[in-house]
Amino acid sequence: MTDPAREGTPAPRPEPEREPPAPASRPAPRPEPEPARETPAPERAPGRRPAARPREAREPPARNRTAPARASTLSQPQPSDGDAGTGDIEGALGRIRVGDEQHSGWRRQLVTFLAIVGPGLIVMVGDNDAGGVATYAQAGQNYGYSLLWVLLLLIPVLIVNQEMVVRLGAVTGVGHAKLIYERFGKFWGRFSVIDLFLLNFLTIVTEFIGISLAMSYFGVSPYISVPIAAATLIAIAASGSFRRWERAMFVFIGASLVLFVPLVIFSHPATASVAYHFFLPGVQGGVSSNAVLLIIAIVGTTVAPWQLFFQQSNVIDKRITPRFIRYERADTFLGSLVVVVSATVILVATVYAVAGTSRAGHFTDALGVAEAFRSKNSFLGAVFALVLLDASIIGAAAVTLSTSYAFGDVFNLRHSLHRKFRDAKAFYASYTLVVVLAAGIVLVPGAPLGLLTTAVQALAGVLLPSASVFLLLLCNDPQVLGPWTNPRWLNVVAGIIIGLLLTLSGTLVVTTLFPSLRAPQVVVWIAVGLGIGSAMAYGWLRFTVAHRMLVADAGAAEAPPSRADFAGMTRPERASWRMPPLALLKPVAWSSLTKLTIAVLWAYLVISVLLLIVKAIQLGTGG
Repeated sequence: MTDPAREGTPAPRPEPEREPPAPASRPAPRPEPEPARETPAPERAPGRRPAARPREAREPPARNRTAPARASTLSQPQPSDGDAGTGDIEGALGRIRVGDEQHSGWRRQLVTFLAIVGPGLIVMVGDNDAGGVATYAQAGQNYGYSLLWVLLLLIPVLIVNQEMVVRLGAVTGVGHAKLIYERFGKFWGRFSVIDLFLLNFLTIVTEFIGISLAMSYFGVSPYISVPIAAATLIAIAASGSFRRWERAMFVFIGASLVLFVPLVIFSHPATASVAYHFFLPGVQGGVSSNAVLLIIAIVGTTVAPWQLFFQQSNVIDKRITPRFIRYERADTFLGSLVVVVSATVILVATVYAVAGTSRAGHFTDALGVAEAFRSKNSFLGAVFALVLLDASIIGAAAVTLSTSYAFGDVFNLRHSLHRKFRDAKAFYASYTLVVVLAAGIVLVPGAPLGLLTTAVQALAGVLLPSASVFLLLLCNDPQVLGPWTNPRWLNVVAGIIIGLLLTLSGTLVVTTLFPSLRAPQVVVWIAVGLGIGSAMAYGWLRFTVAHRMLVADAGAAEAPPSRADFAGMTRPERASWRMPPLALLKPVAWSSLTKLTIAVLWAYLVISVLLLIVKAIQLGTGG
């Protein structure tokens, strides 16, 4: 049993919103006493007698749960409620106390939503960070309104990816890094985590670049602004209160929304032209490798791998359970709308700033865009600089926290904003170290800050397919999500999204290797290849499913659970189902085709990253 006690909060008490743990894999036809498993504390559903069921009684592993794995395959048991423990849900806009969620009515639902809102909104707005502002401004400065359609297409991508991690966080109580490490082995766990750490660190560097450029507009030296910003970020995170941290994030989010108002009013957008380019794909000047690189950067800055790790861990840290998933879905949907509207405002306003000047088509960095605004309206120049500053702070806070969450997951350390510094020293120390190192790099004289910003966003776009593949595999694992696994239609949509991401990054790879090829042709070739590959994979999947059904019919007691085992669960049963400890799950059995597919994806990603570096060097040297 793990101790859920937390500093700064009352002693934990039975929490009504979490049902008693259900069977690990297959639902029982009637309520039965459940075997004890390692959870933070015994819990009961509202209205049930507190001590009516003996938790010590164990049943033999029969039809209603997965048999424990052999001792050689067991890992250290993981509490299903994560490091945040149990207790009230404490949000920036409200609190859900034990038993409060049982009240009905639209007012209570509104109060519940206000208490839940946060992880989805913060992760989305945090992705419109310094790199995002610079990338959207570059799209407007170099290509006018013509890339607005990319932003519209990103809404379903955002919602689909982030909704899956919402379910993973609420149902498993385990961080994304830990799940990958435990379910797919050390190699892929380390590969994913190293990718995350490297990309996150470079992203945090771009956040401090944004802070430096924004304050330079007002004549403040980076040697003053960057250390102050770093100290502010550390102070906000190390407060020892999840609620205080979330409230600080909401203050910055509110400031950004207010700052967008004058940009919309004074930039005089051409409404008809904006609407036209939202729904009609095209690229001003034709599709080229540079345009594809920028589109990948837009995708990478809007849908970044760190978002998956951050929101899943933040959902756990906020103590959101399966019964609140619908509220967190609404939170995520709201955040996706905010991020796309904000990106649109930046792109459209930049078109106004450079229109009729020599700056059009010649992006340098975000400071150059602010100077372009100043030439039209000094007030708008200051507003844009403040937008950049605010976005950089939000992004740095979210990305750094994502890194520290993953660090705690991998090394089994205490990692929760509910904990005081003395109870989670390694967690807060890792956060502080990343912030200090990233801030120090920005202060190095002569660093190619503008080029680094674009390259980091493009790198995120290239690495996103691999993160999405592991996310999809986890969300189709009945041992992990039980009745919350992906429906078939969602798998189809997610597969299409991954295919589009691979098409974009693949086009960049081919056009970099063979500059004489035209990008539109390359897109068609890759799309056809992916279509053929998808058809073959679908045929293999149907064969595998049929084979598993035959094995199940033959009476194989050791067969892992499937979706069909959870088909008859009621809504209350679904709301109370939690993933059992990782040590009790059967190891993932990969087929030869799956191993080959993942290996090809890995090789492809390595080549893509290397060629992305080549392309970035070409752009930096004017090649």
